[in-house]
Amino acid sequence: MTNTQAQQAEHTTDLLSILDLGPTGIAEVLNTAAALKADLARDPTSHAAALAGRAAVMLFEKPSLRTRVSFEVGMGRLGATCMYFEHAAQRIGQREPVRDYALNLERWVDCIIARVFDHAVLEELAEHASIPVVNALSDREHPCQALADLLTIREHIGTLNGARLAYIGDGNNVCHSLLLAAAATGMDMTVIAPPGFEPASDILAAARDTATRPDQALTISTDLAAAEGAHAIYTDTWVSMGQGSQTDDRHRAFEHYQVTANVMAAAATDAIFMHCLPAHREQEVASAVIDGPQSVVYDQAENRMHAQNALLTRLLARTQHADRH
Repeated sequence: MTNTQAQQAEHTTDLLSILDLGPTGIAEVLNTAAALKADLARDPTSHAAALAGRAAVMLFEKPSLRTRVSFEVGMGRLGATCMYFEHAAQRIGQREPVRDYALNLERWVDCIIARVFDHAVLEELAEHASIPVVNALSDREHPCQALADLLTIREHIGTLNGARLAYIGDGNNVCHSLLLAAAATGMDMTVIAPPGFEPASDILAAARDTATRPDQALTISTDLAAAEGAHAIYTDTWVSMGQGSQTDDRHRAFEHYQVTANVMAAAATDAIFMHCLPAHREQEVASAVIDGPQSVVYDQAENRMHAQNALLTRLLARTQHADRH
Protein backbone atom coordinates (compact mmCIF):
# COMPACT_ATOMS: atom_id res chain seq x y z
CA MET A 1 0.00 0.00 0.00
CA THR A 2 1.39 3.43 -0.95
CA ASN A 3 1.30 6.41 1.41
CA THR A 4 -1.51 7.95 -0.65
CA GLN A 5 -3.54 4.73 -0.50
CA ALA A 6 -2.98 4.50 3.24
CA GLN A 7 -4.19 8.07 3.74
CA GLN A 8 -7.28 7.38 1.64
CA ALA A 9 -7.96 4.21 3.63
CA GLU A 10 -7.91 6.15 6.90
CA HIS A 11 -10.75 8.40 5.67
CA THR A 12 -13.03 6.02 3.76
CA THR A 13 -16.67 5.77 4.80
CA ASP A 14 -17.08 2.19 3.53
CA LEU A 15 -15.76 -1.14 4.75
CA LEU A 16 -15.57 -3.38 1.69
CA SER A 17 -12.07 -4.59 2.62
CA ILE A 18 -10.20 -4.61 5.90
CA LEU A 19 -7.67 -2.42 4.08
CA ASP A 20 -10.28 0.35 3.95
CA LEU A 21 -9.55 1.06 7.61
CA GLY A 22 -5.77 1.17 7.33
CA PRO A 23 -3.48 0.32 10.28
CA THR A 24 -4.50 3.36 12.33
CA GLY A 25 -8.19 2.79 11.68
CA ILE A 26 -7.94 -0.85 12.72
CA ALA A 27 -6.21 0.14 15.96
CA GLU A 28 -8.89 2.74 16.68
CA VAL A 29 -11.70 0.24 16.05
CA LEU A 30 -10.08 -2.36 18.32
CA ASN A 31 -9.56 0.13 21.12
CA THR A 32 -13.15 1.34 20.84
CA ALA A 33 -14.42 -2.26 20.72
CA ALA A 34 -12.56 -3.13 23.93
CA ALA A 35 -13.97 -0.06 25.67
CA LEU A 36 -17.53 -0.73 24.46
CA LYS A 37 -17.27 -4.37 25.53
CA ALA A 38 -16.20 -3.39 29.04
CA ASP A 39 -18.90 -0.73 29.31
CA LEU A 40 -21.68 -3.04 28.09
CA ALA A 41 -20.57 -5.74 30.54
CA ARG A 42 -21.08 -3.27 33.38
CA ASP A 43 -24.29 -1.75 32.03
CA PRO A 44 -26.03 -2.93 28.82
CA THR A 45 -27.66 0.51 28.49
CA SER A 46 -24.42 2.48 28.82
CA HIS A 47 -24.29 3.42 25.12
CA ALA A 48 -28.00 3.40 24.34
CA ALA A 49 -27.81 6.89 22.86
CA ALA A 50 -24.56 6.46 20.89
CA LEU A 51 -26.35 6.02 17.55
CA ALA A 52 -29.82 7.20 18.54
CA GLY A 53 -31.82 8.22 15.48
CA ARG A 54 -29.59 6.26 13.09
CA ALA A 55 -30.85 3.38 10.94
CA ALA A 56 -29.23 0.59 8.95
CA VAL A 57 -30.53 -2.00 6.52
CA MET A 58 -29.08 -5.51 6.26
CA LEU A 59 -29.25 -7.09 2.79
CA PHE A 60 -28.41 -10.79 3.08
CA GLU A 61 -28.10 -13.14 0.11
CA LYS A 62 -26.61 -15.82 2.38
CA PRO A 63 -27.99 -17.29 5.62
CA SER A 64 -26.44 -16.21 8.89
CA LEU A 65 -26.47 -16.72 12.64
CA ARG A 66 -23.57 -14.70 14.07
CA THR A 67 -23.61 -11.90 11.52
CA ARG A 68 -27.33 -11.18 11.71
CA VAL A 69 -27.71 -11.44 15.48
CA SER A 70 -24.53 -9.53 16.27
CA PHE A 71 -25.49 -6.63 14.00
CA GLU A 72 -29.13 -6.46 15.09
CA VAL A 73 -28.46 -6.76 18.82
CA GLY A 74 -25.37 -4.57 18.61
CA MET A 75 -27.17 -1.72 16.87
CA GLY A 76 -30.00 -2.02 19.35
CA ARG A 77 -27.50 -1.64 22.20
CA LEU A 78 -26.30 1.58 20.53
CA GLY A 79 -29.81 2.96 20.12
CA ALA A 80 -30.04 2.51 16.34
CA THR A 81 -32.71 0.87 14.19
CA CYS A 82 -31.75 -2.14 12.08
CA MET A 83 -33.87 -3.76 9.35
CA TYR A 84 -33.25 -7.18 7.79
CA PHE A 85 -34.00 -8.03 4.14
CA GLU A 86 -33.47 -11.62 3.01
CA HIS A 87 -32.26 -11.93 -0.57
CA ALA A 88 -31.68 -15.69 -0.71
CA ALA A 89 -34.41 -16.25 -3.29
CA GLN A 90 -33.94 -13.03 -5.22
CA ARG A 91 -30.39 -11.72 -5.45
CA ILE A 92 -29.63 -8.02 -5.08
CA GLY A 93 -30.02 -6.43 -8.49
CA GLN A 94 -32.51 -8.92 -9.90
CA ARG A 95 -35.73 -7.06 -9.11
CA GLU A 96 -34.25 -3.65 -9.84
CA PRO A 97 -30.78 -2.37 -10.71
CA VAL A 98 -28.26 -2.21 -7.87
CA ARG A 99 -27.81 1.48 -8.62
CA ASP A 100 -31.52 2.20 -8.07
CA TYR A 101 -31.55 0.07 -4.94
CA ALA A 102 -28.65 2.06 -3.48
CA LEU A 103 -30.12 5.44 -4.42
CA ASN A 104 -33.42 4.53 -2.76
CA LEU A 105 -31.91 3.14 0.42
CA GLU A 106 -29.72 6.18 1.04
CA ARG A 107 -32.89 8.30 1.39
CA TRP A 108 -34.14 6.25 4.35
CA VAL A 109 -31.19 4.73 6.19
CA ASP A 110 -27.70 5.72 7.28
CA CYS A 111 -25.84 2.52 6.44
CA ILE A 112 -26.09 -0.54 4.18
CA ILE A 113 -24.80 -3.83 5.60
CA ALA A 114 -24.63 -6.45 2.84
CA ARG A 115 -23.83 -10.15 2.88
CA VAL A 116 -23.44 -11.23 -0.74
CA PHE A 117 -22.13 -13.90 -3.07
CA ASP A 118 -20.39 -11.54 -5.49
CA HIS A 119 -18.07 -8.81 -4.19
CA ALA A 120 -18.91 -6.71 -7.26
CA VAL A 121 -22.40 -6.12 -5.83
CA LEU A 122 -20.83 -4.43 -2.80
CA GLU A 123 -18.67 -2.29 -5.03
CA GLU A 124 -21.69 -1.20 -7.06
CA LEU A 125 -23.69 -0.37 -3.92
CA ALA A 126 -20.77 1.70 -2.62
CA GLU A 127 -20.32 3.45 -5.95
CA HIS A 128 -23.85 4.81 -5.97
CA ALA A 129 -24.82 5.15 -2.30
CA SER A 130 -23.87 8.29 -0.38
CA ILE A 131 -23.98 6.32 2.90
CA PRO A 132 -21.50 3.78 4.27
CA VAL A 133 -21.59 0.26 2.84
CA VAL A 134 -20.29 -2.50 5.11
CA ASN A 135 -19.15 -5.89 3.81
CA ALA A 136 -20.82 -8.48 6.03
CA LEU A 137 -19.27 -11.21 3.83
CA SER A 138 -18.52 -11.58 0.15
CA ASP A 139 -16.66 -14.12 -1.95
CA ARG A 140 -13.53 -11.95 -1.63
CA GLU A 141 -13.40 -10.86 2.02
CA HIS A 142 -14.99 -11.04 5.47
CA PRO A 143 -13.59 -7.93 7.19
CA CYS A 144 -15.99 -7.85 10.15
CA GLN A 145 -14.90 -11.35 11.09
CA ALA A 146 -11.26 -10.28 10.87
CA LEU A 147 -11.87 -7.36 13.25
CA ALA A 148 -13.45 -9.73 15.78
CA ASP A 149 -10.52 -12.12 15.34
CA LEU A 150 -7.98 -9.37 15.97
CA LEU A 151 -9.83 -8.35 19.13
CA THR A 152 -9.87 -11.97 20.31
CA ILE A 153 -6.17 -12.53 19.62
CA ARG A 154 -5.29 -9.32 21.46
CA GLU A 155 -7.40 -10.37 24.44
CA HIS A 156 -5.82 -13.82 24.74
CA ILE A 157 -2.25 -13.24 23.58
CA GLY A 158 -1.86 -9.67 24.79
CA THR A 159 -0.49 -8.18 21.58
CA LEU A 160 -0.87 -8.33 17.82
CA ASN A 161 2.53 -7.00 16.79
CA GLY A 162 4.85 -9.99 16.54
CA ALA A 163 2.17 -12.59 17.25
CA ARG A 164 2.23 -15.68 15.01
CA LEU A 165 -0.96 -16.89 13.34
CA ALA A 166 -1.22 -20.13 11.38
CA TYR A 167 -4.27 -20.53 9.17
CA ILE A 168 -4.92 -24.12 8.03
CA GLY A 169 -7.35 -24.77 5.20
CA ASP A 170 -8.97 -23.05 2.24
CA GLY A 171 -7.50 -19.70 1.14
CA ASN A 172 -10.99 -18.19 1.10
CA ASN A 173 -12.61 -14.88 2.03
CA VAL A 174 -11.89 -15.33 5.75
CA CYS A 175 -8.27 -16.14 4.98
CA HIS A 176 -8.01 -13.09 2.72
CA SER A 177 -9.18 -10.65 5.38
CA LEU A 178 -6.98 -12.31 8.01
CA LEU A 179 -3.91 -11.95 5.78
CA LEU A 180 -4.58 -8.28 5.20
CA ALA A 181 -5.39 -7.71 8.88
CA ALA A 182 -2.25 -9.50 10.00
CA ALA A 183 -0.16 -7.39 7.66
CA ALA A 184 -1.69 -4.16 8.96
CA THR A 185 -1.16 -5.05 12.63
CA GLY A 186 2.34 -6.50 12.58
CA MET A 187 1.38 -10.17 12.94
CA ASP A 188 3.26 -12.97 11.22
CA MET A 189 0.91 -15.30 9.35
CA THR A 190 1.36 -18.58 7.53
CA VAL A 191 -1.40 -20.00 5.33
CA ILE A 192 -1.19 -23.79 5.14
CA ALA A 193 -3.29 -25.14 2.27
CA PRO A 194 -3.18 -27.96 -0.27
CA PRO A 195 -1.94 -27.02 -3.74
CA GLY A 196 -4.57 -25.11 -5.68
CA PHE A 197 -6.33 -23.76 -2.60
CA GLU A 198 -3.97 -20.92 -1.71
CA PRO A 199 -5.27 -17.37 -1.15
CA ALA A 200 -5.53 -15.15 -4.22
CA SER A 201 -2.16 -13.88 -5.43
CA ASP A 202 -3.30 -10.25 -5.45
CA ILE A 203 -4.42 -10.52 -1.82
CA LEU A 204 -1.05 -11.94 -0.81
CA ALA A 205 0.71 -9.18 -2.73
CA ALA A 206 -1.45 -6.51 -1.08
CA ALA A 207 -0.73 -8.01 2.34
CA ARG A 208 3.00 -7.95 1.76
CA ASP A 209 2.78 -4.36 0.51
CA THR A 210 0.88 -3.44 3.69
CA ALA A 211 3.32 -5.11 6.11
CA THR A 212 4.14 -2.84 9.04
CA ARG A 213 7.37 -4.60 10.12
CA PRO A 214 10.43 -5.01 7.87
CA ASP A 215 10.89 -8.61 9.05
CA GLN A 216 7.19 -9.51 8.97
CA ALA A 217 6.53 -13.03 7.65
CA LEU A 218 3.46 -13.55 5.46
CA THR A 219 3.95 -16.96 3.90
CA ILE A 220 2.21 -19.84 2.14
CA SER A 221 2.92 -23.52 2.80
CA THR A 222 1.49 -26.95 2.07
CA ASP A 223 3.08 -28.49 5.19
CA LEU A 224 1.33 -28.67 8.57
CA ALA A 225 4.75 -28.45 10.19
CA ALA A 226 4.68 -24.74 9.30
CA ALA A 227 2.19 -24.26 12.15
CA GLU A 228 4.79 -25.21 14.77
CA GLY A 229 5.25 -22.54 17.40
CA ALA A 230 2.23 -20.47 16.31
CA HIS A 231 0.39 -18.49 18.98
CA ALA A 232 -2.95 -19.02 17.26
CA ILE A 233 -4.18 -21.83 15.03
CA TYR A 234 -7.13 -20.92 12.80
CA THR A 235 -9.26 -22.98 10.44
CA ASP A 236 -12.51 -22.71 8.50
CA THR A 237 -14.93 -25.04 6.77
CA TRP A 238 -13.61 -26.93 3.77
CA VAL A 239 -16.80 -26.29 1.77
CA SER A 240 -18.27 -22.80 1.88
CA MET A 241 -21.77 -21.71 0.86
CA GLY A 242 -22.21 -22.04 -2.87
CA GLN A 243 -19.54 -24.77 -3.20
CA GLY A 244 -21.78 -27.79 -2.56
CA SER A 245 -21.00 -29.32 -5.95
CA GLN A 246 -17.30 -29.44 -4.97
CA THR A 247 -17.83 -31.26 -1.66
CA ASP A 248 -16.25 -34.62 -2.56
CA ASP A 249 -13.25 -33.06 -4.30
CA ARG A 250 -12.64 -30.65 -1.46
CA HIS A 251 -12.86 -33.33 1.21
CA ARG A 252 -10.25 -35.36 -0.64
CA ALA A 253 -7.98 -32.33 -1.03
CA PHE A 254 -8.23 -31.29 2.63
CA GLU A 255 -8.36 -34.68 4.38
CA HIS A 256 -4.80 -34.29 5.73
CA TYR A 257 -5.33 -30.70 6.86
CA GLN A 258 -7.45 -31.29 9.95
CA VAL A 259 -6.54 -29.38 13.12
CA THR A 260 -5.89 -32.14 15.62
CA ALA A 261 -4.53 -32.36 19.15
CA ASN A 262 -1.11 -33.06 17.61
CA VAL A 263 -1.24 -29.83 15.61
CA MET A 264 -2.12 -27.88 18.75
CA ALA A 265 0.62 -29.63 20.74
CA ALA A 266 3.20 -28.47 18.19
CA ALA A 267 2.03 -24.85 18.48
CA ALA A 268 3.26 -22.43 21.14
CA THR A 269 2.56 -23.13 24.77
CA ASP A 270 -0.96 -21.86 25.55
CA ALA A 271 -1.73 -21.39 21.85
CA ILE A 272 -5.38 -20.68 21.08
CA PHE A 273 -7.62 -22.41 18.56
CA MET A 274 -9.84 -20.22 16.36
CA HIS A 275 -12.70 -20.87 13.94
CA CYS A 276 -15.17 -18.38 12.45
CA LEU A 277 -18.01 -20.97 12.63
CA PRO A 278 -20.08 -22.84 11.68
CA ALA A 279 -17.72 -25.75 12.27
CA HIS A 280 -17.80 -29.35 11.09
CA ARG A 281 -16.32 -31.51 13.83
CA GLU A 282 -14.06 -34.33 12.67
CA GLN A 283 -13.61 -32.60 9.31
CA GLU A 284 -11.54 -29.40 9.49
CA VAL A 285 -11.14 -29.73 13.27
CA ALA A 286 -11.19 -32.55 15.80
CA SER A 287 -13.93 -32.34 18.42
CA ALA A 288 -11.33 -32.56 21.16
CA VAL A 289 -9.75 -29.33 19.87
CA ILE A 290 -12.78 -27.14 19.21
CA ASP A 291 -14.44 -28.27 22.43
CA GLY A 292 -11.21 -28.20 24.41
CA PRO A 293 -9.62 -25.63 26.72
CA GLN A 294 -7.57 -23.93 23.99
CA SER A 295 -10.63 -23.08 21.91
CA VAL A 296 -11.76 -19.44 21.84
CA VAL A 297 -14.40 -19.81 19.13
CA TYR A 298 -17.24 -18.43 21.26
CA ASP A 299 -15.12 -15.46 22.28
CA GLN A 300 -14.69 -14.76 18.56
CA ALA A 301 -18.45 -15.02 18.07
CA GLU A 302 -19.17 -12.61 20.93
CA ASN A 303 -16.53 -10.19 19.69
CA ARG A 304 -18.30 -9.91 16.34
CA MET A 305 -20.82 -7.64 18.07
CA HIS A 306 -18.26 -5.51 19.90
CA ALA A 307 -16.02 -5.05 16.85
CA GLN A 308 -18.99 -4.19 14.64
CA ASN A 309 -20.37 -1.77 17.25
CA ALA A 310 -17.02 0.01 17.23
CA LEU A 311 -16.95 0.06 13.43
CA LEU A 312 -20.49 1.43 13.13
CA THR A 313 -19.80 4.06 15.78
CA ARG A 314 -16.77 5.14 13.73
CA LEU A 315 -18.63 5.18 10.40
CA LEU A 316 -21.93 6.66 11.48
CA ALA A 317 -20.60 9.22 13.92
CA ARG A 318 -18.48 10.71 11.13
CA THR A 319 -20.81 10.39 8.17
CA GLN A 320 -23.74 12.51 7.08
CA HIS A 321 -25.84 11.79 3.99
CA ALA A 322 -24.21 14.44 1.82
CA ASP A 323 -20.54 14.20 2.70
CA ARG A 324 -19.44 11.30 0.50
CA HIS A 325 -19.60 12.87 -2.97
